[in-house]
Amino acid sequence: MVTENTQTLNDKAWIRWSALFIVAFTMMAAYYVNDVMAPLKSMLEGQLSWTSGEFGMFTGAYSFLNVFLLMLIWGGLILDKFGIRFTGILATVLMVGGTAVEYIAITQYGGTSEMLWGYKLDVLMASAGYSVFGVGAEVAGITVTKIIAKWFKGKEIALAMGVQVALARIGSQAAYAIAIPVAKAYSLETPLFIGAAVLVGGFFAFLAFSLMDRKLDKQVRISTTCNAEEKFSFKDVLSVVRNPGFWLIALLCVLFYSCVFPFQKFATELMVTKYGVSESLAGTFAGLPALGTLLLTPVFGGMIDKRGKAASIMMLGAAMLIFVHCVYALPFIHTSWVAIGLMIVLGIAFSLVPSAMWPSVAKIFPVKQLGTAYALIFFIQNIGLWGIPALIGWVLEHYCIVGTTMVDGKMTNQYDYTLPMCIFSGIACLSLFIAYLLKVADRKYCYRLEESNIK
Repeated sequence: MVTENTQTLNDKAWIRWSALFIVAFTMMAAYYVNDVMAPLKSMLEGQLSWTSGEFGMFTGAYSFLNVFLLMLIWGGLILDKFGIRFTGILATVLMVGGTAVEYIAITQYGGTSEMLWGYKLDVLMASAGYSVFGVGAEVAGITVTKIIAKWFKGKEIALAMGVQVALARIGSQAAYAIAIPVAKAYSLETPLFIGAAVLVGGFFAFLAFSLMDRKLDKQVRISTTCNAEEKFSFKDVLSVVRNPGFWLIALLCVLFYSCVFPFQKFATELMVTKYGVSESLAGTFAGLPALGTLLLTPVFGGMIDKRGKAASIMMLGAAMLIFVHCVYALPFIHTSWVAIGLMIVLGIAFSLVPSAMWPSVAKIFPVKQLGTAYALIFFIQNIGLWGIPALIGWVLEHYCIVGTTMVDGKMTNQYDYTLPMCIFSGIACLSLFIAYLLKVADRKYCYRLEESNIK
Protein backbone atom coordinates (compact mmCIF):
# COMPACT_ATOMS: atom_id res chain seq x y z
CA MET A 1 0.00 0.00 0.00
CA VAL A 2 2.85 2.40 0.83
CA THR A 3 5.03 2.94 -2.19
CA GLU A 4 7.52 5.43 -0.76
CA ASN A 5 9.65 5.29 2.36
CA THR A 6 8.76 8.85 3.34
CA GLN A 7 7.12 9.75 6.60
CA THR A 8 3.34 10.10 6.34
CA LEU A 9 0.94 12.17 8.39
CA ASN A 10 0.00 9.36 10.74
CA ASP A 11 3.68 8.67 11.45
CA LYS A 12 3.84 12.03 13.18
CA ALA A 13 2.41 11.61 16.68
CA TRP A 14 1.09 15.15 17.07
CA ILE A 15 -0.75 15.01 13.74
CA ARG A 16 -2.43 11.63 14.25
CA TRP A 17 -3.48 12.67 17.76
CA SER A 18 -4.78 15.99 16.41
CA ALA A 19 -6.87 14.05 13.89
CA LEU A 20 -8.21 11.94 16.73
CA PHE A 21 -9.19 14.96 18.83
CA ILE A 22 -11.03 16.50 15.87
CA VAL A 23 -13.24 13.48 15.21
CA ALA A 24 -13.63 12.94 18.96
CA PHE A 25 -15.27 16.37 19.16
CA THR A 26 -17.89 15.22 16.66
CA MET A 27 -18.57 12.14 18.78
CA MET A 28 -18.66 14.27 21.92
CA ALA A 29 -21.50 16.26 20.41
CA ALA A 30 -23.27 13.04 19.40
CA TYR A 31 -23.01 11.59 22.91
CA TYR A 32 -24.38 14.79 24.42
CA VAL A 33 -27.49 14.70 22.25
CA ASN A 34 -27.89 10.97 22.81
CA ASP A 35 -28.10 11.37 26.60
CA VAL A 36 -29.50 14.85 27.14
CA MET A 37 -33.18 13.82 27.34
CA ALA A 38 -32.60 10.95 29.79
CA PRO A 39 -32.40 13.09 32.97
CA LEU A 40 -35.57 14.91 31.89
CA LYS A 41 -37.86 11.85 32.18
CA SER A 42 -39.84 13.25 35.12
CA MET A 43 -40.14 16.67 33.45
CA LEU A 44 -41.38 15.05 30.23
CA GLU A 45 -44.02 13.25 32.26
CA GLY A 46 -44.92 16.39 34.20
CA GLN A 47 -44.91 18.99 31.41
CA LEU A 48 -45.77 16.94 28.31
CA SER A 49 -47.81 14.17 30.01
CA TRP A 50 -45.58 11.38 28.69
CA THR A 51 -45.82 7.98 30.36
CA SER A 52 -42.94 5.65 31.25
CA GLY A 53 -43.98 3.46 28.33
CA GLU A 54 -43.82 6.40 25.95
CA PHE A 55 -40.43 7.43 27.35
CA GLY A 56 -39.23 3.87 26.83
CA MET A 57 -40.53 3.97 23.26
CA PHE A 58 -38.72 7.26 22.64
CA THR A 59 -35.48 5.98 24.14
CA GLY A 60 -35.63 2.74 22.17
CA ALA A 61 -36.35 4.66 18.97
CA TYR A 62 -32.64 5.49 18.81
CA SER A 63 -32.08 1.98 17.46
CA PHE A 64 -35.38 1.42 15.61
CA LEU A 65 -34.20 2.21 12.07
CA ASN A 66 -30.84 0.57 12.70
CA VAL A 67 -32.57 -2.67 13.67
CA PHE A 68 -35.67 -2.91 11.49
CA LEU A 69 -34.42 -1.23 8.32
CA LEU A 70 -30.86 -2.52 8.73
CA MET A 71 -29.56 1.02 8.36
CA LEU A 72 -26.48 0.33 10.43
CA ILE A 73 -25.51 -2.62 8.23
CA TRP A 74 -25.98 -0.48 5.13
CA GLY A 75 -23.85 2.15 6.82
CA GLY A 76 -21.06 -0.37 7.30
CA LEU A 77 -21.23 -1.44 3.68
CA ILE A 78 -21.17 2.22 2.59
CA LEU A 79 -18.17 2.77 4.86
CA ASP A 80 -16.17 -0.06 3.33
CA LYS A 81 -17.28 0.79 -0.20
CA PHE A 82 -17.03 4.61 -0.24
CA GLY A 83 -14.62 5.35 2.59
CA ILE A 84 -14.52 7.19 5.88
CA ARG A 85 -14.82 10.75 4.57
CA PHE A 86 -18.07 10.30 2.64
CA THR A 87 -19.61 8.13 5.34
CA GLY A 88 -18.62 10.44 8.18
CA ILE A 89 -20.08 13.52 6.51
CA LEU A 90 -23.30 11.63 5.73
CA ALA A 91 -23.53 10.52 9.36
CA THR A 92 -23.13 14.03 10.74
CA VAL A 93 -25.82 15.36 8.41
CA LEU A 94 -28.22 12.67 9.67
CA MET A 95 -27.44 13.55 13.27
CA VAL A 96 -28.10 17.25 12.76
CA GLY A 97 -31.31 16.58 10.82
CA GLY A 98 -32.66 14.07 13.33
CA THR A 99 -31.97 16.38 16.26
CA ALA A 100 -33.76 19.22 14.47
CA VAL A 101 -36.87 17.03 14.03
CA GLU A 102 -36.74 16.05 17.71
CA TYR A 103 -36.48 19.70 18.73
CA ILE A 104 -39.44 20.71 16.55
CA ALA A 105 -41.52 17.88 18.01
CA ILE A 106 -41.00 19.10 21.55
CA THR A 107 -41.32 22.83 20.87
CA GLN A 108 -44.19 22.81 18.36
CA TYR A 109 -46.22 19.75 19.36
CA GLY A 110 -45.14 18.99 22.92
CA GLY A 111 -48.04 18.37 25.29
CA THR A 112 -50.71 18.55 22.59
CA SER A 113 -53.48 15.98 22.34
CA GLU A 114 -52.93 15.35 18.62
CA MET A 115 -52.63 11.67 17.69
CA LEU A 116 -51.10 9.90 14.71
CA TRP A 117 -51.32 6.14 14.08
CA GLY A 118 -52.48 5.64 17.66
CA TYR A 119 -49.55 7.53 19.24
CA LYS A 120 -49.24 11.05 20.60
CA LEU A 121 -47.88 13.22 17.81
CA ASP A 122 -45.09 14.74 19.90
CA VAL A 123 -43.92 11.32 21.11
CA LEU A 124 -44.04 9.83 17.61
CA MET A 125 -42.29 12.78 15.96
CA ALA A 126 -39.61 13.02 18.66
CA SER A 127 -39.05 9.28 18.36
CA ALA A 128 -38.71 9.57 14.58
CA GLY A 129 -36.13 12.35 14.90
CA TYR A 130 -34.23 10.43 17.56
CA SER A 131 -34.26 7.36 15.32
CA VAL A 132 -32.71 9.30 12.42
CA PHE A 133 -30.18 10.74 14.83
CA GLY A 134 -29.45 7.18 15.99
CA VAL A 135 -28.62 6.09 12.45
CA GLY A 136 -26.16 8.96 12.10
CA ALA A 137 -24.64 8.45 15.55
CA GLU A 138 -24.06 4.71 15.11
CA VAL A 139 -22.64 5.10 11.61
CA ALA A 140 -20.41 7.89 12.92
CA GLY A 141 -19.29 5.53 15.67
CA ILE A 142 -18.17 2.78 13.30
CA THR A 143 -16.58 5.39 11.03
CA VAL A 144 -14.50 6.88 13.84
CA THR A 145 -13.50 3.38 14.96
CA LYS A 146 -12.24 2.60 11.47
CA ILE A 147 -10.49 5.99 11.36
CA ILE A 148 -8.54 5.03 14.47
CA ALA A 149 -7.72 1.59 13.04
CA LYS A 150 -6.39 3.34 9.93
CA TRP A 151 -4.44 6.18 11.55
CA PHE A 152 -3.06 4.18 14.49
CA LYS A 153 -2.39 0.79 12.93
CA GLY A 154 0.75 -0.70 14.46
CA LYS A 155 0.83 2.13 16.99
CA GLU A 156 -1.05 2.90 20.21
CA ILE A 157 -4.44 1.80 18.85
CA ALA A 158 -6.08 0.75 22.13
CA LEU A 159 -4.96 3.96 23.82
CA ALA A 160 -6.34 5.97 20.90
CA MET A 161 -9.68 4.18 21.08
CA GLY A 162 -9.71 4.72 24.82
CA VAL A 163 -9.01 8.42 24.48
CA GLN A 164 -11.72 8.76 21.83
CA VAL A 165 -14.26 7.05 24.07
CA ALA A 166 -13.15 9.17 27.03
CA LEU A 167 -13.51 12.43 25.13
CA ALA A 168 -16.87 11.39 23.75
CA ARG A 169 -18.06 10.62 27.27
CA ILE A 170 -17.48 14.27 28.17
CA GLY A 171 -20.58 14.87 26.08
CA SER A 172 -22.53 12.30 28.08
CA GLN A 173 -21.38 13.68 31.42
CA ALA A 174 -22.23 17.23 30.35
CA ALA A 175 -25.69 16.10 29.26
CA TYR A 176 -26.46 14.41 32.59
CA ALA A 177 -24.99 17.27 34.60
CA ILE A 178 -26.65 20.27 32.95
CA ALA A 179 -29.91 18.91 31.49
CA ILE A 180 -32.12 19.44 34.56
CA PRO A 181 -30.59 22.77 35.76
CA VAL A 182 -30.70 24.26 32.25
CA ALA A 183 -34.24 22.99 31.60
CA LYS A 184 -35.46 24.48 34.87
CA ALA A 185 -33.65 27.77 34.31
CA TYR A 186 -34.87 28.21 30.74
CA SER A 187 -37.19 25.63 29.16
CA LEU A 188 -37.51 21.90 28.62
CA GLU A 189 -36.13 22.04 25.08
CA THR A 190 -33.11 24.29 25.80
CA PRO A 191 -30.66 21.43 26.57
CA LEU A 192 -31.57 19.83 23.24
CA PHE A 193 -31.09 23.13 21.39
CA ILE A 194 -27.58 23.36 22.84
CA GLY A 195 -26.91 19.86 21.52
CA ALA A 196 -28.10 20.78 18.03
CA ALA A 197 -25.76 23.77 17.97
CA VAL A 198 -22.79 21.69 19.12
CA LEU A 199 -23.59 19.05 16.49
CA VAL A 200 -23.30 21.67 13.77
CA GLY A 201 -19.84 22.40 15.13
CA GLY A 202 -19.13 18.66 14.98
CA PHE A 203 -20.08 18.65 11.32
CA PHE A 204 -17.51 21.32 10.50
CA ALA A 205 -14.92 19.51 12.64
CA PHE A 206 -15.36 16.39 10.53
CA LEU A 207 -14.97 18.44 7.36
CA ALA A 208 -11.61 19.63 8.72
CA PHE A 209 -10.57 16.05 9.42
CA SER A 210 -11.55 15.05 5.90
CA LEU A 211 -8.93 17.40 4.49
CA MET A 212 -6.28 15.74 6.65
CA ASP A 213 -7.41 12.25 5.66
CA ARG A 214 -7.38 13.14 1.97
CA LYS A 215 -3.76 14.26 2.30
CA LEU A 216 -2.87 11.00 4.07
CA ASP A 217 -4.42 8.97 1.26
CA LYS A 218 -2.39 10.88 -1.30
CA GLN A 219 0.79 10.23 0.66
CA VAL A 220 0.31 6.48 0.93
CA ARG A 221 -1.21 6.31 -2.58
CA ILE A 222 -4.11 4.07 -1.66
CA SER A 223 -5.45 2.35 -4.77
CA THR A 224 -8.99 1.04 -4.98
CA THR A 225 -8.43 -0.73 -8.28
CA CYS A 226 -4.95 -2.23 -8.40
CA ASN A 227 -4.71 -3.87 -5.00
CA ALA A 228 -7.27 -6.67 -5.06
CA GLU A 229 -6.16 -7.86 -1.65
CA GLU A 230 -7.34 -4.62 -0.04
CA LYS A 231 -10.47 -4.13 -2.14
CA PHE A 232 -13.79 -4.66 -0.38
CA SER A 233 -16.13 -7.35 -1.65
CA PHE A 234 -19.63 -8.24 -0.53
CA LYS A 235 -18.25 -11.72 0.08
CA ASP A 236 -16.52 -10.16 3.05
CA VAL A 237 -19.89 -10.01 4.80
CA LEU A 238 -20.07 -13.82 4.72
CA SER A 239 -16.49 -14.03 5.93
CA VAL A 240 -17.34 -11.83 8.91
CA VAL A 241 -20.43 -13.74 10.03
CA ARG A 242 -18.68 -17.11 9.62
CA ASN A 243 -16.00 -16.07 12.07
CA PRO A 244 -16.82 -17.45 15.59
CA GLY A 245 -15.12 -14.44 17.14
CA PHE A 246 -17.66 -12.15 15.50
CA TRP A 247 -20.62 -13.75 17.25
CA LEU A 248 -18.93 -13.80 20.63
CA ILE A 249 -17.84 -10.15 20.40
CA ALA A 250 -21.28 -9.14 19.11
CA LEU A 251 -23.14 -11.00 21.88
CA LEU A 252 -20.85 -9.59 24.56
CA CYS A 253 -21.34 -6.13 23.10
CA VAL A 254 -25.15 -6.27 23.07
CA LEU A 255 -25.39 -7.79 26.55
CA PHE A 256 -22.86 -5.47 28.16
CA TYR A 257 -24.12 -2.26 26.60
CA SER A 258 -27.74 -3.23 27.30
CA CYS A 259 -26.82 -3.13 30.98
CA VAL A 260 -25.29 0.32 30.75
CA PHE A 261 -26.94 2.70 28.28
CA PRO A 262 -30.60 1.67 28.88
CA PHE A 263 -29.92 1.63 32.63
CA GLN A 264 -28.58 5.18 32.49
CA LYS A 265 -31.77 6.35 30.77
CA PHE A 266 -33.70 5.44 33.93
CA ALA A 267 -30.93 5.99 36.49
CA THR A 268 -31.80 9.62 37.27
CA GLU A 269 -35.30 8.66 38.37
CA LEU A 270 -33.92 5.68 40.30
CA MET A 271 -31.55 7.99 42.19
CA VAL A 272 -34.39 10.30 43.17
CA THR A 273 -37.12 7.80 44.04
CA LYS A 274 -35.14 5.03 45.76
CA TYR A 275 -32.03 6.71 47.14
CA GLY A 276 -33.35 10.19 47.93
CA VAL A 277 -30.82 12.07 45.82
CA SER A 278 -31.93 15.62 45.02
CA GLU A 279 -33.24 16.06 41.50
CA SER A 280 -30.65 18.71 40.67
CA LEU A 281 -27.79 16.29 41.45
CA ALA A 282 -29.33 13.00 40.34
CA GLY A 283 -28.44 13.54 36.70
CA THR A 284 -24.83 14.27 37.60
CA PHE A 285 -24.57 11.05 39.59
CA ALA A 286 -26.28 9.08 36.81
CA GLY A 287 -23.59 10.38 34.49
CA LEU A 288 -20.70 9.19 36.68
CA PRO A 289 -20.02 6.15 34.42
CA ALA A 290 -19.28 8.60 31.62
CA LEU A 291 -16.90 10.48 33.91
CA GLY A 292 -15.26 7.18 34.80
CA THR A 293 -14.61 6.40 31.16
CA LEU A 294 -13.19 9.88 30.68
CA LEU A 295 -10.54 9.26 33.33
CA LEU A 296 -9.91 5.53 33.06
CA THR A 297 -10.43 4.39 29.46
CA PRO A 298 -7.16 5.92 28.23
CA VAL A 299 -5.34 4.33 31.18
CA PHE A 300 -6.79 0.89 30.50
CA GLY A 301 -6.26 1.30 26.76
CA GLY A 302 -2.59 2.11 27.26
CA MET A 303 -2.23 -0.86 29.58
CA ILE A 304 -3.78 -3.22 27.02
CA ASP A 305 -1.53 -1.82 24.28
CA LYS A 306 1.55 -2.71 26.34
CA ARG A 307 0.47 -5.83 28.25
CA GLY A 308 -2.52 -7.32 26.43
CA LYS A 309 -4.95 -9.50 28.43
CA ALA A 310 -7.97 -8.09 26.56
CA ALA A 311 -10.12 -11.22 26.96
CA SER A 312 -9.44 -11.41 30.71
CA ILE A 313 -10.24 -7.72 31.13
CA MET A 314 -13.59 -8.16 29.39
CA MET A 315 -14.44 -10.92 31.88
CA LEU A 316 -13.49 -8.68 34.79
CA GLY A 317 -15.66 -5.83 33.51
CA ALA A 318 -18.66 -8.13 33.07
CA ALA A 319 -18.23 -9.48 36.62
CA MET A 320 -18.20 -5.93 38.01
CA LEU A 321 -21.39 -5.22 36.10
CA ILE A 322 -23.13 -8.15 37.81
CA PHE A 323 -22.12 -6.80 41.22
CA VAL A 324 -23.46 -3.32 40.48
CA HIS A 325 -26.89 -4.36 39.24
CA CYS A 326 -27.39 -7.03 41.90
CA VAL A 327 -26.81 -4.48 44.66
CA TYR A 328 -29.11 -1.98 42.96
CA ALA A 329 -31.76 -4.72 42.89
CA LEU A 330 -31.66 -5.20 46.68
CA PRO A 331 -34.89 -3.60 47.96
CA PHE A 332 -33.62 -2.88 51.50
CA ILE A 333 -30.68 -0.64 50.52
CA HIS A 334 -31.67 3.03 50.25
CA THR A 335 -28.45 4.82 51.21
CA SER A 336 -27.42 7.46 48.69
CA TRP A 337 -23.67 6.94 49.09
CA VAL A 338 -24.11 3.27 48.15
CA ALA A 339 -25.90 4.26 44.95
CA ILE A 340 -23.17 6.77 44.11
CA GLY A 341 -20.43 4.23 44.86
CA LEU A 342 -22.09 1.70 42.56
CA MET A 343 -22.13 4.28 39.78
CA ILE A 344 -18.37 4.69 40.21
CA VAL A 345 -17.86 0.92 39.99
CA LEU A 346 -20.07 0.89 36.89
CA GLY A 347 -17.84 3.59 35.42
CA ILE A 348 -14.77 1.41 36.00
CA ALA A 349 -16.45 -1.58 34.33
CA PHE A 350 -17.59 0.66 31.51
CA SER A 351 -13.98 1.70 31.00
CA LEU A 352 -12.52 -1.81 31.09
CA VAL A 353 -14.71 -3.57 28.53
CA PRO A 354 -14.69 -1.04 25.65
CA SER A 355 -10.92 -0.54 26.11
CA ALA A 356 -10.46 -4.24 25.44
CA MET A 357 -13.37 -4.98 23.09
CA TRP A 358 -12.95 -2.54 20.21
CA PRO A 359 -9.21 -3.07 19.60
CA SER A 360 -9.90 -6.82 19.71
CA VAL A 361 -12.13 -6.50 16.64
CA ALA A 362 -9.14 -5.13 14.71
CA LYS A 363 -7.23 -8.30 15.64
CA ILE A 364 -9.98 -10.68 14.57
CA PHE A 365 -10.69 -9.11 11.15
CA PRO A 366 -8.52 -7.65 8.34
CA VAL A 367 -8.73 -3.92 7.65
CA LYS A 368 -10.92 -4.32 4.54
CA GLN A 369 -13.60 -6.05 6.65
CA LEU A 370 -13.46 -3.75 9.67
CA GLY A 371 -16.26 -1.42 8.58
CA THR A 372 -18.60 -4.33 7.92
CA ALA A 373 -17.57 -6.11 11.13
CA TYR A 374 -18.10 -3.03 13.29
CA ALA A 375 -21.41 -2.30 11.55
CA LEU A 376 -22.74 -5.82 12.16
CA ILE A 377 -21.62 -5.72 15.79
CA PHE A 378 -23.22 -2.31 16.28
CA PHE A 379 -26.37 -3.62 14.56
CA ILE A 380 -26.69 -6.45 17.06
CA GLN A 381 -25.91 -3.98 19.86
CA ASN A 382 -28.75 -1.78 18.66
CA ILE A 383 -31.22 -4.63 19.02
CA GLY A 384 -30.55 -4.43 22.74
CA LEU A 385 -30.53 -0.64 22.81
CA TRP A 386 -33.97 -0.69 21.17
CA GLY A 387 -35.55 -3.59 23.03
CA ILE A 388 -34.29 -3.17 26.59
CA PRO A 389 -35.48 0.44 27.17
CA ALA A 390 -38.88 -0.48 25.73
CA LEU A 391 -39.03 -3.53 27.99
CA ILE A 392 -38.00 -1.60 31.11
CA GLY A 393 -40.50 1.18 30.38
CA TRP A 394 -43.28 -1.41 29.89
CA VAL A 395 -42.36 -3.26 33.10
CA LEU A 396 -42.32 -0.03 35.09
CA GLU A 397 -45.70 1.05 33.76
CA HIS A 398 -47.44 -2.30 34.30
CA TYR A 399 -45.81 -3.79 37.39
CA CYS A 400 -43.84 -1.19 39.33
CA ILE A 401 -46.12 1.79 40.10
CA VAL A 402 -46.16 2.33 43.88
CA GLY A 403 -47.65 5.81 44.18
CA THR A 404 -47.85 9.31 42.72
CA THR A 405 -46.07 12.60 43.30
CA MET A 406 -46.38 16.20 42.15
CA VAL A 407 -43.93 17.32 39.42
CA ASP A 408 -44.26 20.79 37.88
CA GLY A 409 -47.85 21.04 39.05
CA LYS A 410 -48.92 17.65 37.65
CA MET A 411 -49.28 14.26 39.27
CA THR A 412 -46.75 11.68 38.04
CA ASN A 413 -46.17 8.06 38.98
CA GLN A 414 -43.56 6.75 41.40
CA TYR A 415 -41.90 3.43 40.62
CA ASP A 416 -40.24 0.53 42.41
CA TYR A 417 -37.12 -0.38 40.42
CA THR A 418 -36.47 -3.79 42.00
CA LEU A 419 -37.82 -5.83 39.08
CA PRO A 420 -36.07 -3.77 36.36
CA MET A 421 -32.77 -4.10 38.23
CA CYS A 422 -33.25 -7.89 38.43
CA ILE A 423 -33.64 -7.87 34.64
CA PHE A 424 -30.40 -5.93 34.25
CA SER A 425 -28.67 -8.35 36.64
CA GLY A 426 -29.71 -11.35 34.55
CA ILE A 427 -28.38 -9.75 31.37
CA ALA A 428 -25.10 -8.96 33.13
CA CYS A 429 -24.69 -12.63 34.11
CA LEU A 430 -25.10 -13.63 30.48
CA SER A 431 -22.41 -11.11 29.48
CA LEU A 432 -19.91 -12.76 31.84
CA PHE A 433 -20.65 -16.18 30.35
CA ILE A 434 -20.07 -14.89 26.81
CA ALA A 435 -16.84 -13.17 27.88
CA TYR A 436 -15.62 -16.53 29.21
CA LEU A 437 -16.49 -18.23 25.90
CA LEU A 438 -14.57 -15.49 24.06
CA LYS A 439 -11.48 -16.23 26.13
CA VAL A 440 -11.83 -19.93 25.28
CA ALA A 441 -12.21 -19.08 21.57
CA ASP A 442 -9.13 -16.86 21.74
CA ARG A 443 -7.02 -19.85 22.71
CA LYS A 444 -8.69 -22.11 20.15
CA TYR A 445 -8.53 -19.80 17.11
CA CYS A 446 -5.38 -17.83 18.01
CA TYR A 447 -6.93 -14.37 17.86
CA ARG A 448 -4.09 -13.18 20.13
CA LEU A 449 -6.42 -11.08 22.25
CA GLU A 450 -4.24 -11.67 25.30
CA GLU A 451 -1.16 -10.30 23.49
CA SER A 452 -0.08 -6.65 23.47
CA ASN A 453 -1.07 -4.36 20.59
CA ILE A 454 2.19 -2.48 20.16
CA LYS A 455 4.68 -4.43 18.04
